[in-house]
Amino acid sequence: MHRRTSSLRSYLCGKTDESALRFQNSGSIWVSKKQISSGKWNFMALIEKYPTIFYVGGGSDRTPPFVTLTEKAAKIASEEPEARLLMEPILVRNLRKLLMMSADCRVPLEKVELIGNELGLPLDFRESLVPKYPEFFSVKDVNGKACLHLEHWDSSLAVTAREERLELEGVPASNPSRKQVRISRDGNYSGPFAFLMQFTAGFRPNNSFLEELERWQRLDFPSPYLNPRTFEAADPKARKRVVAVLHELLSLTMEKRMTSSQLDAFHSEYLLPSRLLLCLIKHHGIFYITNKGARSTVFLKEAYDGTKLIAKCPLLSHIDKFVALSGRRVLDSCNQIASSPISSRNYSSSSHLHD
Repeated sequence: MHRRTSSLRSYLCGKTDESALRFQNSGSIWVSKKQISSGKWNFMALIEKYPTIFYVGGGSDRTPPFVTLTEKAAKIASEEPEARLLMEPILVRNLRKLLMMSADCRVPLEKVELIGNELGLPLDFRESLVPKYPEFFSVKDVNGKACLHLEHWDSSLAVTAREERLELEGVPASNPSRKQVRISRDGNYSGPFAFLMQFTAGFRPNNSFLEELERWQRLDFPSPYLNPRTFEAADPKARKRVVAVLHELLSLTMEKRMTSSQLDAFHSEYLLPSRLLLCLIKHHGIFYITNKGARSTVFLKEAYDGTKLIAKCPLLSHIDKFVALSGRRVLDSCNQIASSPISSRNYSSSSHLHD
């Protein structure tokens, strides 16, 4: 099922000629017999592929073919408004955080739309969501581009997902002495500036790598919510801050992942390094990159238990019901984590984290 459609009507009409379909008050769709026989309506094959979701009836001389949801699918579809209602405060919060991290507290609307599916935004968020919250958002023209502006800074939102996790774990606000706490063989370290590490199976860091990683884990750095223009890009602390920005960006998405091209699109807003892919590869304990297909995808490792997303938002939980009904594996797209990876053999145990 298409993630960002709110009904069968919008799903089908987004893919084919609406003149071929006639929607009835009963929730059924009359289908042009000529359109089916001519093969122009490509979605007939899709509909027939999922009989647990779609029911096809009619087709006699007196009754034209029609498509409707099955009883089970209709019940799931009826729960969507509640899922959308639960999602709205999450979307508003995440949009505000997205803008707060940018250098000018604004992002071009076309770039928000680029990751709209990942954030869980409705297709018409500019009309349906933004105007509802004038105290938070406005749309202004900047150099000929429509941009989403932040209207109100909220310091309570300037807390990263990493910091929230450390607070829940009761990690102290200052680094412990090296005599008290040392880095573990898996790269993890209990400190206020540390990131959760999950190295790829088979990766065996040597002692020099772990020593350098411990220095990096102990290194303090500015918050991703501070203006990046105030930092020198070559400063190791600023470089670690870039890792924190990427971590936070992925944390704002529903599935804690984006394509590398989507991340690349935000270079100017977040002052990301030009060699972004190299930065991600160096920090392979935090990020997972797969090159399956035409585009590579970047996953936040800590958000997954194997190939399973640990925490799901209301909209994903709702979508999972449709996926399960179709007979497909829930979130099977996340199986990219287990296939075609950039292998751990490409990572050097002596790679320099501060480069």
